[in-house]
Amino acid sequence: MSRNTKINLLLLLAVALLAVMPLVLGMGDHKEEPFTGSDGEAETAITEIEPDYEPWFSPLYEPPSGEIESALFSLQAALGAGVLAYYFGLRRGRKQGEQRARERDAVGVGGAGESDGEGV
Repeated sequence: MSRNTKINLLLLLAVALLAVMPLVLGMGDHKEEPFTGSDGEAETAITEIEPDYEPWFSPLYEPPSGEIESALFSLQAALGAGVLAYYFGLRRGRKQGEQRARERDAVGVGGAGESDGEGV
């Protein structure tokens, strides 16, 4: 197994542990909704500190339910992952194309304007 493969497996294991450990350790058991988003946590903290706080602005669109909000968030995450995958795939494809072109030039096969010694 190569060194890069070992590093990738260790990184995947670390990510899996980060996702599972809060559930295993019961970190949200004392709350009604144990794993709410940071927006809800921030709002709770602000109202505890300053009960008369008025927000500066309101959201442009407020989803009618939590399920729709989750679906929109998932769609946003999927689109972001798609853009990143496209970018990295494009970069890798260009790198492979450049490598093949260098190999082809090194061998001397099929360059533009080259003559293979035969008449036309």
